[in-house]
Amino acid sequence: QVELVESGGGSVQTGGSLRLSCAASDSRYITRSCVGWFRQAPGKEREAVADLDTSGLAIYADSVKGRFTISKDNAENNLYLQMNNLKPEDTAMYYCAAAAHWYCQALRADIFDYWGQGTQVTVSS
Repeated sequence: QVELVESGGGSVQTGGSLRLSCAASDSRYITRSCVGWFRQAPGKEREAVADLDTSGLAIYADSVKGRFTISKDNAENNLYLQMNNLKPEDTAMYYCAAAAHWYCQALRADIFDYWGQGTQVTVSS
């Protein structure tokens, strides 16, 4: 079992940047697991943003390619999501997730076993 806690959300204007962090209570779920970021806007289904496997392979949703970067700091048990050039359509609750295994499956949410509580990102025009 691992606890994931997100932080770094907030309100920014279009074109701004935010860096989300996800702290894991157990470092193994950062260093040895597939990890990812998802988001859910009001009235919409949850969607994948990015995932990252233990080989360093990152996959991004088309909507965020070139603007968002997923990374991790194994020494600090943290997962990050750097978000640049934010748009109003990026407004959502953002969640980090960790799997109980090292491999990801192309942004599939059902492979993740642990989820954080979320951090709100609001982008105004």
